[in-house]
Amino acid sequence: MASIAVLGAAAVPAVAAPGTASVARADHARPGYQKAVVERVLKGVFERGDTEVVDRFVRPDYIQHNPSVPDGAETLKNLGVALHQQFPDAKYDIKRVISEGDLVLVHSNVVLTPGSRGTAVFDIFRFQGGKIAEHWDVGQDVPEKPADGNDMFSTVSWPRTNQPGPGFLTASNKKLVTTAFDQLLVKKDLSALDRYWSSEYEQHNPNIPNGVDGAKAGLGGYFKQFPQLKVTPKRVIAEGDLVAVHSHYVNAPGERGQAIVDLFRVRGGKIVEHWDVIQDVPATSANDNGMF
Repeated sequence: MASIAVLGAAAVPAVAAPGTASVARADHARPGYQKAVVERVLKGVFERGDTEVVDRFVRPDYIQHNPSVPDGAETLKNLGVALHQQFPDAKYDIKRVISEGDLVLVHSNVVLTPGSRGTAVFDIFRFQGGKIAEHWDVGQDVPEKPADGNDMFSTVSWPRTNQPGPGFLTASNKKLVTTAFDQLLVKKDLSALDRYWSSEYEQHNPNIPNGVDGAKAGLGGYFKQFPQLKVTPKRVIAEGDLVAVHSHYVNAPGERGQAIVDLFRVRGGKIVEHWDVIQDVPATSANDNGMF
């Protein structure tokens, strides 16, 4: 599910198998059910090599967008078994999970070997009929020394929780981030940072200095270096105060570009915090679905 080169420490709620009465009841609270299923599958497959969770919660015709992995639930089971044999102490350290509609987004630190920094991963899952039907992801090695002073996973803004805020905030925060993202990254208008970003903005991109000024400097240099940059949002997933944008960034015409997930936290009508993961789109893929 994560890049085949990578593989949390979150407690996973008990989940009944799809088709049972308890799942039917849980479907009324679909986001909670979907989150629990995703956490159980990720932990089961990549920490224990558990194939049963795949049989219970993943459709046989599972569609895979990770370019290193072929389609299908059987492939996922084989991958989990092989990785567990090679990395028996691997941890899928889930940091935050949000769900909207039939989509679930998971932000994790995947550590194959204890003591290593591991990889920052965003997984996106689409549900159909109570089971996981499709998967996208992006993965990036965690650097030793981030430029912003923040690691790639912590919550620095207040309140310091990884849980999404109240659901009644979802629609307004999603609208704000969608507008801000379009102005800043699609239209390359740096004035969006003054309009939509908080003066207390916390940055987790390890290559950009902290704060609004750091974002202006980092993105300003990026836009000048790549004047033909094209950013195409593919999907937006929001819950409470967290809004994620999955996009295709192409620095210049003819390039394959990068798959990027940007995750924003909103408080009081302003963007207060940002995490992201960046992965180059490879020349070849083990499936025919593309990364988006």
